Amino acid sequence: MKKVILISVDGMRPDGFLACGHPFAGEMMKRGAYTLQGRTVFPTVTLPCHMSMFHSVPPTRHGITTNFYMPPVRPVNGLFEQIKLMGGVSAYYYGWDHLRDVARPANVKYAGYINAYAGDRTDRQRTDMAMARIDESRPDFVFLHLVEPDEKGGHACGWMSKEYLECIREAVEQVKRLYEAYGEEYTVIVTADHGGHDRCHGTELPEDMTIPFFFIGRRFTPGRQLEDVSILDIAPTIADLMSVPRAPEWEGKSLAE
Repeated sequence: MKKVILISVDGMRPDGFLACGHPFAGEMMKRGAYTLQGRTVFPTVTLPCHMSMFHSVPPTRHGITTNFYMPPVRPVNGLFEQIKLMGGVSAYYYGWDHLRDVARPANVKYAGYINAYAGDRTDRQRTDMAMARIDESRPDFVFLHLVEPDEKGGHACGWMSKEYLECIREAVEQVKRLYEAYGEEYTVIVTADHGGHDRCHGTELPEDMTIPFFFIGRRFTPGRQLEDVSILDIAPTIADLMSVPRAPEWEGKSLAE
């Protein structure tokens, strides 16, 4: 089974990514296929967007339209469930407690949670946790949630503020660490759940709906600009890379070449 690391940078707008000033941001576009014009789902809220990321259906189908989880009336198997069906091992590190519900507990072998306000540089701490787990047991799929651009940047200080851009710069540094350590063994995928404007998100404004995507690995042409990319494409793409069957309800497509 091929191995994948998925990194969700909460609240990262494409223009914020470009303006963050980290030199590895340019390298991400050179080393992988990417788009700065991808789209998320509405409402542009963290839990509904991540549910769509992992279940490849819009909120109208998975039923989560706020940041509070309700068990769906007609459940759809998500990426974690499909990986478990094939005997794969998943690890999950997140920084916002409501995200615990995007995976059914029995389908994740390793997990770790650090609240965004538990201290300074919690995104780095979560990355440290993920790297320690990879070093120890090489799970097949690793999900890392970097929350500070949303919580400590956008909501606290405003989207595109210097504090917000610094949080994205720090997130790109964590992507760099993971890629340099494991890029030969793992395909590295980086995206966001939504963007933001002023000090909020949740609307259909382009600033909220437009998100970047980066796919760095052997099945992606370096420097290729992708078109028509949706957050619904994440789960089918990872399933394809890992030779895991997609759930029949999934609506997205694989972007792997």
